[in-house]
Parts: sequence; C-alpha cells; structure tokens
Amino acid sequence: MSVVPANRKLWQGVAIGFAIAFAYVTVLVKLFNDWWTDENYSHGLLIPLIIGYILWSQREKLGRSTAQPSLLLGGAAILFALFALWAGVAGAELYTQRMSLILLLAGIAVYFWGLSLLRLLLVPLALLFLAIPIPAIIFNKIAFPLQLFASRAAVWSMSMLGIPVLRNGNIIELKPLNSFDTKKLEVVEACSGIRSLMTLLTLAVVFAYFTHTPLDDAPRSGGRFGWLKSYWFWRSAILVVSAVPIAILTNAFRVSGTGVLAHHYGTEVADGFFHSFSGWAIYIVAFIMLFCTGMILDRFKPTPADGERVERKSLQPETAVSINPVVSAEGSEL
Repeated sequence: MSVVPANRKLWQGVAIGFAIAFAYVTVLVKLFNDWWTDENYSHGLLIPLIIGYILWSQREKLGRSTAQPSLLLGGAAILFALFALWAGVAGAELYTQRMSLILLLAGIAVYFWGLSLLRLLLVPLALLFLAIPIPAIIFNKIAFPLQLFASRAAVWSMSMLGIPVLRNGNIIELKPLNSFDTKKLEVVEACSGIRSLMTLLTLAVVFAYFTHTPLDDAPRSGGRFGWLKSYWFWRSAILVVSAVPIAILTNAFRVSGTGVLAHHYGTEVADGFFHSFSGWAIYIVAFIMLFCTGMILDRFKPTPADGERVERKSLQPETAVSINPVVSAEGSEL
C-alpha cells in the first residue's frame, strides 16, 4: 500500500529536479566553467561530490526527519528566489543568479518538509555558498588589503633579519647578494592569500562537520536556542573562524620566506617550481594548524561519562525498583 505514495514522491522529486535544471542550466554551466578556469575557486569542483557524500551518509537521519511543511515560508522563499533569478538575468549579475539557487533549494526544503529538514541541510548549503565566486568588486576589496598585509609582513621579517629592503605599496625592493642592482618583488593578487583563504574556509567547514561525534548530536535543554549551549556548535564556529587568521598568517610567512630567499639566491626563486611548491606546502601547514586547533578544542569536550551520568540521573525516577519485600495478609514474605 506504500508503493503508490513512494512512486509519487519519486516522480515529484524527479520533476522538481528537472525544473531546477531547466531554469538554472545556464547558471550551472557558467559556475562549472568558473570552477574549472578560476584557480581561486577550483575547490568548487569537489563540492558537489562532498555534498553528495554528506546527503548519502545522512540519508537515514534525513528519512527520520518529521515532515512539517511550511507552505507560506517556503513558498515565499521560492518566489523570492525566482524573482532574484529574473533580476540577475535582467541585470547580467551572475552572483545574484547563483545565490538564488541556494535560496530556491532552501525554500523547497522548507515548503515540502519544514525547518527541521533545513537545519540538517545547513552544512551542504554552506559549502555550496562558499563555492560560489564572489563579485569582482568585493573580491578586490578583500584581496588588495591582504596583498598589503603580506608585503608589510615580508618587509618586517626581512628587516628583523638585517636585510635592507624597501616597500612601495605591494612592491618590495631589495638587493640580492652579489648583485649591484636592486630587484623588485610584486605581491600580486595570486599571492594575496585569498585563494588559500577561500579553500581553507571550505576545508574548515568539512573538517568541523566530519569530526564531531554522535554525542555532540544529543539534544540540549534550553528551548529553541538550546543549540547555542552545545559543544559542537562552538567547536565548529571556532574552527571556521580560525581558518581566517591561519590562512592570512601562513600566506604572510610564505611571502616573507620568498623575500628572504630572493635576497640570498636571487628573485628567480619567486617563480617556477619554488612558487608552486611553496603554495602546496602552505596548504599543508595551514591544515595542520587547523587540525591542531581542533585537537586543542577537543580537550574541552564533555566526556561521555558526564553525559551518561546525566542520562542515568534523569532515568532514575522511572527505572527505580523497590526491593522491599511484600508481606502477605498472613504475615509471610513473598
């Protein structure tokens, strides 16, 4: 008797999927092309695979989620997403079109299943958000200050080592050993650290999601906002936030190391193999620092014994068994 409803839900899902693909085919093609060509967002190629794995691994929890459709809230989100898509197409603004896709997916989840399912989909939606290239005007507002910070850090490090160096904006002037001419090193946009910042932010979300234990999912008291008191929320928030200074500092260390090597071995070390190798090495160092941050946070994690003690204490009134003997009317013990 459940075959017809199951088939109906399957066909509804397929129909919704085709409708989304038809409406966003141009947006999705351009997004994939940006992932393929823009090195700042090349991590986006892995995002669909990660999201698919998360949904597959959580399929039982998603299936057990109680459906509480919110037709008004979900319908409003869907209509606003479609309007944003139309406005983005009319104004030739790709970012608006892509953000409307996230809003549409969230609206569909709320419309058919409610906010309880949307809460379970927050991480996949957040990963999709981090994989969407931000507008160029915002990108430059972030990248240029990072370029200046990396160049200042490099000049400060070289000065501490006694290396004569000058800085003009994001251009570093130095004199290599055994050279009579000054050389210039330009901290370009690719060396600003924004590339590692976007990648490490995504990696921090994935790392925080896959390293929380089942105990962290235990319900917390405190009403609707009880999750603010949970360990897993603050651990995840700290990991994601810590990815920002880690990415900035490791990139500044990379630029500083390049400047020091350029003084001793010439500016040629800033190009070619060393440039590529140092980029990958910095990723590894940044991830190790992120992993160590998680290990430090885990030292403050509530132990299972504490959780079991609370659970046993809450069950004592229901499971308590009387051991007093029962006395019959004749006075004998039963």
